[in-house]
Amino acid sequence: MDKSKLLFLLGGADLEMQTIRGILQDEGITFVDHHLRWDNALLSSYQKELQQVKDDCIVFGIELQEDMIPPAFYRPIDHHNQLSSMPCALEQVMEIMQLPMTRYLKLIAANDKAYIPGMLAMGATVEEISAIRLADRKTQGVTDEEEVLAQKAIDENLEKIGGMLVVRTDNSSFSPICDRLYPYRELLVYTDCEWVYYGERAEQIRMMFPDDCASGNLYYGGGENGYVGIKKNTYSSNGIYDMVCKIKKR
Repeated sequence: MDKSKLLFLLGGADLEMQTIRGILQDEGITFVDHHLRWDNALLSSYQKELQQVKDDCIVFGIELQEDMIPPAFYRPIDHHNQLSSMPCALEQVMEIMQLPMTRYLKLIAANDKAYIPGMLAMGATVEEISAIRLADRKTQGVTDEEEVLAQKAIDENLEKIGGMLVVRTDNSSFSPICDRLYPYRELLVYTDCEWVYYGERAEQIRMMFPDDCASGNLYYGGGENGYVGIKKNTYSSNGIYDMVCKIKKR
């Protein structure tokens, strides 16, 4: 594959995306990074770049939501929703580039695919897990204030319903809550704008909302015991409350 004819478009910021960016930079591969977040990582964000691409080029979009019809030369790199059986984006990029996966890269990939259980499964140490999770939160833009708000939400709003932990928060960053409460079997975190369920029976939770899944308003990944959630600002606060109540009662 002629590397000079490759173009990568980067999606929402996290440790995996930052790592991919560094690899492309080191390898001298052309990429464009609009510094997107997960909730606004749209293919249309790169419409200008797509219009300027020559026909003999191949464009890879990394974890971009296809809110427009992609051109023929476009190739998605993702491992969420319908592509959840695929290797993670980092692994796919390394395969395209024909580069080896180091232990550090394998840790990042395991974290992105299966969170802390994924890293534990490959024999990660406590220190390695803590370092990876902290780096991931920082790269996602989690601030020191949000770390404090996460602990405040746990202290004030934590519910236990059977084996499920439920936390109501005003913080848009859920990862510091998840990291503080791990290990858990089931965890539901929600605001007035969104909810995400993590852990055992995630697939069952997804099946509770077939219409939302079919419409693309619900996202999921990580396998049977991974995660499932709704896109931010898609439903009213009453609609989210009804969905949260349904999950609590299931």
